[in-house]
Amino acid sequence: MPNPPYTVAWDDFRLIKAIADARSLPAAAELIGLNHSTVFRRLGQIEAALGTRLFERHRSGYATTPAGEEMAALAERLDHDIAGFTRRLAGREILPAGELRVTTNDSLLVELLTPLFSAFMQQCPDIRLDVLLGNQALNLSKRDADVAIRATDTPPENLVGRRAARIGWALYGRGVDFPEGAPSDQSELAQRRWVSLNDQFGAFKVVQYVQKHIEAERVIYKLNTVLGLAEAVEAGIGIGFLPCFIADKRPGLTRLGPPQSGYAADLWLLTHPDLRQAPRVRLFLDFMAAELVRLRPLIEGVPQADAAGSTVSSTMGANGPDDTNQRGA
Repeated sequence: MPNPPYTVAWDDFRLIKAIADARSLPAAAELIGLNHSTVFRRLGQIEAALGTRLFERHRSGYATTPAGEEMAALAERLDHDIAGFTRRLAGREILPAGELRVTTNDSLLVELLTPLFSAFMQQCPDIRLDVLLGNQALNLSKRDADVAIRATDTPPENLVGRRAARIGWALYGRGVDFPEGAPSDQSELAQRRWVSLNDQFGAFKVVQYVQKHIEAERVIYKLNTVLGLAEAVEAGIGIGFLPCFIADKRPGLTRLGPPQSGYAADLWLLTHPDLRQAPRVRLFLDFMAAELVRLRPLIEGVPQADAAGSTVSSTMGANGPDDTNQRGA
């Protein structure tokens, strides 16, 4: 009597997809949390049971055969469908409780968000926050995170949310180096030593300004972190553009010019459409939007005397940000 056909399990699909994505067994093992020898053994068992090779072994790595490519593509579709199912279930939850995964970057977390997260958790003690740091966009469709807090003028089209503020940038230096404040002759600033974000942030308009208008030999310090940039200006390494919500809280720094509207970036609260009605997500979005609106003068770099003026009120509805600042949330 012939043996029954091999039944492929979901874990088999996950393993094949990991190898196809990583193109090596050690990297695939790291992706799915197994050791190298286990992945090697299971791949051999799957290929033997199916009676076909799923990968060609080359010095450069593992390349899918037609059968392996088909299996990896099916695994991708299964992964997408499972992620969609879990998102829809999360969107139907009844009580605002459980874990909420939030992704943002280090400068926003350290200089702006941590006190707001603390206040939210005191108000909602049944919700636990799992904060993921990084500048790269996480895949909210696959539940890498539930909410993203990002500075961007082009939020992904597949996400919904609200624009809470516009992050102002201005030029800063040490107060001790400018006892009279900003020089009346602004051309003098070009002769100073400068610090700047490096080419990794070439899409930032402040970086483009420095590249275009400041002689390369005067830019003596570059780095890939906004927090480090603020530390460099504060240490006297040079002058540089900084977000106002970071620099204005540092008494040792002084503005060398007003915030430049062309350098500003929108601050967005984003989630996936399937999650926007989940109580914990909705509660978090509403709370954070209200708190960030309250902090708009700091975020946008509005002088204290103008904080109650039109910059805040002109973009506010009766219950928070108006519809022009929202995308389906």
